[in-house]
Amino acid sequence: MNDHASPAPIAYPIRINAYLAHKKYGTRRDADVMIKKGCVTINGTRAKVGDKVQRDDVVNVTWKPRAYRYFAYYKPRGIITHSPQGDEEAIEDMVPIDGVFPIGRLDKDSFGLIILTDDGRITDALLNPAHAHEKEYEVTCRDDLPREFKTRMEHGVDIGGYVTKPCRVHIIDARRFSITLTEGKKHQIRRMCGFFGMSATHLKRIRIMNIRLDALTPGAYRAIRGEELRRFLHTLIHLPIR
Repeated sequence: MNDHASPAPIAYPIRINAYLAHKKYGTRRDADVMIKKGCVTINGTRAKVGDKVQRDDVVNVTWKPRAYRYFAYYKPRGIITHSPQGDEEAIEDMVPIDGVFPIGRLDKDSFGLIILTDDGRITDALLNPAHAHEKEYEVTCRDDLPREFKTRMEHGVDIGGYVTKPCRVHIIDARRFSITLTEGKKHQIRRMCGFFGMSATHLKRIRIMNIRLDALTPGAYRAIRGEELRRFLHTLIHLPIR
């Protein structure tokens, strides 16, 4: 796993908003706002949108960091993560918190942990498979698990022209297992079960990195704070632990 890998080095010259985003002041859009408000200087000169930063330039920022919010939410079965159609219900219809959005997806028939936030900085950092962040699921199948299921799943199976990356599997009982992935192809776990001719009847996400579903019930949410949040952000976008 490379959860603690260092961020990619900056390739100079770099546009000032990309530089500030790389330094975790916010998204590029946030950076443009800072620049327009006169809160950024390059070598003592007020920066303009579109300016570029060279390796030896001195960039100063006088900006109070935004207080972002983070929540662990238990998405119930039947709720849509994004773009509901017709009379379908989406997460935004269920959660009375203005301004937050879900990071990633769970399909309509799957349920469990979703991260809700207003922090756009973490979207690519969490979802890009290159970062290999762990997500853990509990799965129930219609039929008994076949022999050598654990070994074959862990080594990777063909889900239609793509062989899945190595993962960890724990057998719970004859029809249930948990699986920890570092990737997230569309309907991946259901397609992995399909490789064995099996159908997953229940698929529940119980962990994203160090954030756990724990005692949350369907439709409930809790704020992510304290040491749990510090560890999450330090691993995800390399913010220092204080």
